[in-house]
Amino acid sequence: MASLLTKSTTTRGRDQVYVATVPLRATKGPPQLLMSAAYSLNLWDLQHFMVIIKPQSPPPDFQVSLPSKLRIPTWVLVYDFQPKDPENIYVALEVLSGRPIPGAILTRKLSKLPRNKCWFVGSSKVNATDMACEFNKNWGTDLRVGHHDCRDYTNGLVEYLTGEKYVLERLQRCNGS
Repeated sequence: MASLLTKSTTTRGRDQVYVATVPLRATKGPPQLLMSAAYSLNLWDLQHFMVIIKPQSPPPDFQVSLPSKLRIPTWVLVYDFQPKDPENIYVALEVLSGRPIPGAILTRKLSKLPRNKCWFVGSSKVNATDMACEFNKNWGTDLRVGHHDCRDYTNGLVEYLTGEKYVLERLQRCNGS
Protein backbone atom coordinates (compact mmCIF):
# COMPACT_ATOMS: atom_id res chain seq x y z
CA MET A 1 0.00 0.00 0.00
CA ALA A 2 2.83 2.42 0.75
CA SER A 3 4.17 2.14 -2.80
CA LEU A 4 0.78 3.17 -4.19
CA LEU A 5 0.73 6.28 -2.01
CA THR A 6 4.28 7.15 -2.99
CA LYS A 7 3.51 6.71 -6.69
CA SER A 8 0.44 8.95 -6.59
CA THR A 9 2.32 11.57 -4.61
CA THR A 10 5.31 11.65 -6.93
CA THR A 11 3.24 11.73 -10.14
CA ARG A 12 0.60 14.30 -9.17
CA GLY A 13 0.32 16.92 -11.89
CA ARG A 14 2.52 15.03 -14.38
CA ASP A 15 1.85 12.55 -17.17
CA GLN A 16 2.70 8.97 -16.21
CA VAL A 17 4.89 6.85 -18.49
CA TYR A 18 4.69 3.05 -18.74
CA VAL A 19 6.38 0.34 -20.79
CA ALA A 20 4.36 -2.66 -21.92
CA THR A 21 5.05 -5.74 -23.97
CA VAL A 22 2.92 -7.93 -26.22
CA PRO A 23 3.71 -10.97 -28.40
CA LEU A 24 5.49 -10.24 -31.67
CA ARG A 25 3.11 -10.41 -34.61
CA ALA A 26 3.75 -13.07 -37.22
CA THR A 27 2.05 -14.80 -40.12
CA LYS A 28 -0.85 -17.01 -39.13
CA GLY A 29 -0.18 -20.64 -38.28
CA PRO A 30 3.03 -22.04 -36.75
CA PRO A 31 4.97 -18.72 -36.74
CA GLN A 32 2.16 -17.02 -34.80
CA LEU A 33 1.95 -19.93 -32.34
CA LEU A 34 5.72 -19.74 -31.81
CA MET A 35 5.56 -16.01 -31.01
CA SER A 36 2.68 -16.54 -28.56
CA ALA A 37 4.58 -19.34 -26.84
CA ALA A 38 7.71 -17.18 -26.55
CA TYR A 39 5.64 -14.41 -24.96
CA SER A 40 4.01 -16.85 -22.53
CA LEU A 41 7.43 -18.18 -21.54
CA ASN A 42 8.56 -14.59 -20.96
CA LEU A 43 11.40 -14.82 -23.49
CA TRP A 44 12.44 -11.16 -23.39
CA ASP A 45 14.07 -11.05 -26.84
CA LEU A 46 10.92 -12.32 -28.57
CA GLN A 47 8.51 -9.66 -27.36
CA HIS A 48 7.27 -6.38 -28.81
CA PHE A 49 7.78 -3.31 -26.61
CA MET A 50 5.82 -0.08 -26.54
CA VAL A 51 5.44 3.09 -24.50
CA ILE A 52 2.17 4.05 -22.85
CA ILE A 53 1.37 7.55 -21.64
CA LYS A 54 -1.36 8.16 -19.10
CA PRO A 55 -2.05 11.89 -19.38
CA GLN A 56 -2.69 13.88 -16.22
CA SER A 57 -5.83 15.15 -17.93
CA PRO A 58 -7.40 14.49 -21.32
CA PRO A 59 -7.54 17.21 -23.96
CA PRO A 60 -10.36 19.75 -23.38
CA ASP A 61 -12.40 18.58 -26.39
CA PHE A 62 -12.45 15.04 -24.94
CA GLN A 63 -14.26 16.17 -21.77
CA VAL A 64 -16.87 18.53 -23.19
CA SER A 65 -19.86 16.19 -22.89
CA LEU A 66 -18.84 14.57 -19.60
CA PRO A 67 -20.29 15.55 -16.21
CA SER A 68 -17.65 17.29 -14.07
CA LYS A 69 -17.43 14.28 -11.70
CA LEU A 70 -16.26 12.10 -14.59
CA ARG A 71 -13.66 14.47 -16.04
CA ILE A 72 -10.62 12.37 -15.23
CA PRO A 73 -8.28 10.51 -17.58
CA THR A 74 -9.94 7.21 -18.39
CA TRP A 75 -7.73 6.38 -21.35
CA VAL A 76 -4.09 6.00 -22.24
CA LEU A 77 -2.06 6.56 -25.40
CA VAL A 78 0.16 3.83 -26.85
CA TYR A 79 3.24 4.62 -28.95
CA ASP A 80 5.17 1.92 -30.77
CA PHE A 81 7.41 1.20 -33.73
CA GLN A 82 7.01 -1.93 -35.85
CA PRO A 83 7.24 -3.18 -39.44
CA LYS A 84 4.65 -1.64 -41.76
CA ASP A 85 3.38 -5.13 -42.58
CA PRO A 86 4.37 -7.34 -39.61
CA GLU A 87 2.36 -10.39 -40.72
CA ASN A 88 3.84 -10.56 -44.24
CA ILE A 89 6.09 -13.61 -44.73
CA TYR A 90 8.41 -11.66 -47.04
CA VAL A 91 8.89 -9.01 -44.36
CA ALA A 92 9.80 -11.79 -41.92
CA LEU A 93 12.41 -13.09 -44.35
CA GLU A 94 13.89 -9.60 -44.76
CA VAL A 95 14.03 -9.26 -40.96
CA LEU A 96 15.87 -12.58 -40.66
CA SER A 97 18.36 -11.46 -43.32
CA GLY A 98 19.25 -8.42 -41.21
CA ARG A 99 18.25 -5.92 -43.89
CA PRO A 100 16.32 -2.74 -43.07
CA ILE A 101 12.59 -2.84 -43.78
CA PRO A 102 9.93 -0.11 -43.84
CA GLY A 103 8.71 0.61 -40.33
CA ALA A 104 5.78 2.55 -38.94
CA ILE A 105 5.29 4.58 -35.79
CA LEU A 106 1.84 3.84 -34.42
CA THR A 107 -0.19 5.84 -31.92
CA ARG A 108 -3.50 4.63 -30.59
CA LYS A 109 -5.81 5.12 -27.65
CA LEU A 110 -6.72 2.41 -25.12
CA SER A 111 -9.49 2.64 -22.55
CA LYS A 112 -7.17 1.43 -19.76
CA LEU A 113 -3.67 0.20 -18.98
CA PRO A 114 -2.92 -3.45 -19.77
CA ARG A 115 -3.15 -5.71 -16.70
CA ASN A 116 -0.10 -7.83 -17.53
CA LYS A 117 3.45 -7.02 -18.57
CA CYS A 118 3.02 -3.29 -18.08
CA TRP A 119 5.39 -1.34 -15.83
CA PHE A 120 5.31 2.24 -14.52
CA VAL A 121 8.72 3.74 -15.40
CA GLY A 122 8.37 7.40 -14.48
CA SER A 123 6.71 10.72 -15.12
CA SER A 124 7.34 13.47 -17.62
CA LYS A 125 8.09 16.97 -16.44
CA VAL A 126 5.99 18.52 -19.22
CA ASN A 127 3.21 17.38 -21.57
CA ALA A 128 4.27 13.86 -22.57
CA THR A 129 2.00 13.61 -25.61
CA ASP A 130 3.52 16.76 -27.11
CA MET A 131 7.00 15.43 -26.34
CA ALA A 132 6.18 12.05 -27.94
CA CYS A 133 4.98 13.81 -31.11
CA GLU A 134 8.23 15.79 -31.24
CA PHE A 135 10.29 12.62 -30.70
CA ASN A 136 8.37 10.81 -33.47
CA LYS A 137 9.10 13.60 -35.98
CA ASN A 138 12.82 12.84 -35.64
CA TRP A 139 12.61 9.01 -35.49
CA GLY A 140 13.81 7.28 -38.68
CA THR A 141 11.34 4.68 -39.92
CA ASP A 142 13.77 2.20 -41.51
CA LEU A 143 13.47 -0.73 -39.10
CA ARG A 144 16.36 -3.11 -38.57
CA VAL A 145 15.96 -5.74 -35.87
CA GLY A 146 18.65 -5.47 -33.22
CA HIS A 147 19.81 -2.05 -34.44
CA HIS A 148 16.77 0.21 -34.86
CA ASP A 149 13.62 -1.56 -33.66
CA CYS A 150 10.88 -1.42 -31.01
CA ARG A 151 13.47 -1.78 -28.21
CA ASP A 152 15.49 1.20 -29.44
CA TYR A 153 12.29 3.18 -29.92
CA THR A 154 11.03 2.35 -26.41
CA ASN A 155 14.38 3.12 -24.77
CA GLY A 156 14.68 6.37 -26.73
CA LEU A 157 11.16 7.63 -26.10
CA VAL A 158 11.29 6.78 -22.37
CA GLU A 159 14.62 8.61 -22.08
CA TYR A 160 13.17 11.61 -23.92
CA LEU A 161 10.10 11.68 -21.64
CA THR A 162 11.61 10.82 -18.25
CA GLY A 163 15.39 11.11 -18.56
CA GLU A 164 15.92 7.40 -17.73
CA LYS A 165 18.37 5.65 -20.06
CA TYR A 166 18.14 1.96 -21.02
CA VAL A 167 14.82 1.32 -19.27
CA LEU A 168 14.39 -2.08 -20.94
CA GLU A 169 17.66 -3.36 -19.50
CA ARG A 170 16.51 -2.33 -16.00
CA LEU A 171 13.12 -3.98 -16.47
CA GLN A 172 14.74 -7.15 -17.78
CA ARG A 173 17.01 -7.37 -14.71
CA CYS A 174 14.09 -6.71 -12.34
CA ASN A 175 11.91 -9.34 -14.01
CA GLY A 176 14.60 -12.02 -14.11
CA SER A 177 14.28 -12.64 -17.85
